[in-house]
Amino acid sequence: MLEETRPQLRTAVTTSESPSAATATGAYVAAGGPRRPRRKRGLIRRTGIVFPALGLAVLLVAVVAGAAYVMTPRGTGASSLAEAIDALPQNNSVALLEQERQTLIDMSSAVRTLSVVAKPATVSPSDMTAATQTASSGNSGTSSTSSSSTGGGVTTVSAPAPDPGTAQSIAYNMLPSFGFSQSSQWGCLLNIWNRESGWNYQAENPYSGAYGIPQALPGSKMASAGADWQTNPATQIKWGLGYIQSIYGTPCGAWNFELANGYY
Repeated sequence: MLEETRPQLRTAVTTSESPSAATATGAYVAAGGPRRPRRKRGLIRRTGIVFPALGLAVLLVAVVAGAAYVMTPRGTGASSLAEAIDALPQNNSVALLEQERQTLIDMSSAVRTLSVVAKPATVSPSDMTAATQTASSGNSGTSSTSSSSTGGGVTTVSAPAPDPGTAQSIAYNMLPSFGFSQSSQWGCLLNIWNRESGWNYQAENPYSGAYGIPQALPGSKMASAGADWQTNPATQIKWGLGYIQSIYGTPCGAWNFELANGYY
């Protein structure tokens, strides 16, 4: 009876242990055998946002330090920044550009205030030659001119008095006020301005820009004799006689220079 009972107990024990063993076996199989080692993550995954945050912190520290440096020396706020900018050395190029800008402003203002009194008339060299020949022929119709040489080697020219109411008569009557003899110097002055302008107060040389009866270069020089230098023959003659007196001494001195050089 006892022998029959022992096999039954073994069978019961074996039967009771089999579920746990099966469970262990299933767990081992489900686990896929021995575990594989875990793969290491990359540097960026491990650090995450540490590096970007660190860079941002360094940038903020630099900005704060720069602001503190600007604000600390002599004040606070925008005034110190303005003083720091003003303390920078000035560049010569910037100064030159500023000077040119101011010059352009002044020139523009001057142009707006200019007023044209009269439009100059342009006279070609052929017209001037023709006028000279006409004036010479007109004078020879009444009386002839004569030349004589002084002891100083200067040739003087005598000519009759011009007709009244002409630019020539203005010049003839103005000679004594400059200390010039009408009898000895008038013929030289007549010849000079016959050749230069034909006594046309609007004559303008198209090549050089010389203007007026005395052919002043530039014409604006005659403004020293009067503001109406563009339209008044008397103003031009007054300036021309003063120029001849200061440079050549007399009209005949200027005429001799003209004969030798082609200009005076």
